[in-house]
Amino acid sequence: MKVVSIEEQLAYLKKGLAELIREEELRERLVQSEKTGRPLRIKAGFDPTAPDLHLGHTVLLRKMKHFQDLGHTVIFLIGDMTGIIGDPTGRNTTRPPMTREQIDANAETYKTQVFKILDPQKTEVRFNSEWLAPLKFEDMIRLCSKYTVARILERDDFTKRYKDGTPISMHELLYPLAQAYDSVMLRCDVEMGGTDQKFNLLVGREIQRDSGQPPQIVATTPVLEGTDGVEKMSKSKGNYIGITEPPKVMFRKVMSISDVLMWRYYELLTDKSAAEIAELRNRNEPMAAKQALARQVVADFHSAEAALEAQNAFDREVREGQQPEDIETIVLPNGTGNNLPKILLAAGLADSRTDAERKIKAGAVEVNGERCTNLAIALPPGESVLRVGKKWKRIQK
Repeated sequence: MKVVSIEEQLAYLKKGLAELIREEELRERLVQSEKTGRPLRIKAGFDPTAPDLHLGHTVLLRKMKHFQDLGHTVIFLIGDMTGIIGDPTGRNTTRPPMTREQIDANAETYKTQVFKILDPQKTEVRFNSEWLAPLKFEDMIRLCSKYTVARILERDDFTKRYKDGTPISMHELLYPLAQAYDSVMLRCDVEMGGTDQKFNLLVGREIQRDSGQPPQIVATTPVLEGTDGVEKMSKSKGNYIGITEPPKVMFRKVMSISDVLMWRYYELLTDKSAAEIAELRNRNEPMAAKQALARQVVADFHSAEAALEAQNAFDREVREGQQPEDIETIVLPNGTGNNLPKILLAAGLADSRTDAERKIKAGAVEVNGERCTNLAIALPPGESVLRVGKKWKRIQK
């Protein structure tokens, strides 16, 4: 992307940000970068606490890419040491410790996934064990002396836990200082994180200043709501879209979001400008806009061809109600018998025997293309195709 002026660069970088501390400092560094030819150093840290990334993580990655578009250097920092501590942000209890084996395995998957968005030629992949592991006890004491317990306890989650009498382990208090030390060692110009990371990022400014470095600019991105439109996107809440999920699954999940949430996804998950998004909204074609968004999301992590195939499958299977081409085949266990409610339960098409009976009586079940409301129906021998709502299963007896 070719941007002519500093103001245009700022507008591009600010799109989708929740907060920028401070804008005038970023403007000054962009001017200096232009004069000296030195790219800014942009850091974002990811603790490898889970093996896969979802679209919530990519909000930050995409904004990092925008810095890359302007010629700056992005540092994708894998917190293999801070991951051992466990980020206390947003926690009302101490995180259970992870093993080194878990962290190393997750870190490997991160390295392959992030380059679906970031340019590998403009990205430094670093591990904070490079400088945190060699620290001696004397070094830790010196680092801890730069910040007070009172300041650490100002963060909301620690304050709540302290007032509630919920234990706070000493190692959790070290997390913001360890993250700040990362910024010192990497000589960051900008550190990015979600809005829930603001406290940690601001500690980095202070520790850099104390270390004789210009304090980093803090850029926070909004927390992305999951497909339910309410909770933060999270695998544990089941409202996530994983970036390694099959194209069909990703496409359908995007199509399931509300029309209101769709525009937020456009803002945070695409490179479209605010003007381009406004033009789409003015067309007042929400279905076409949502399909375009779903195609874009799938294409970003798979390919344009996969996105088109996913849309064709969605139109055929969901909008037209036709049988999918890739129905999962279930071999019924011995003893299932010919009882349809028991078969639905065994196939994962019902949560319980009662749920299965309710769905049959409501006419939500099809057997080989025929709607079935009879609890006593007997399935023919061999294969049968069952449909409950949008779920299909091929049954082998």
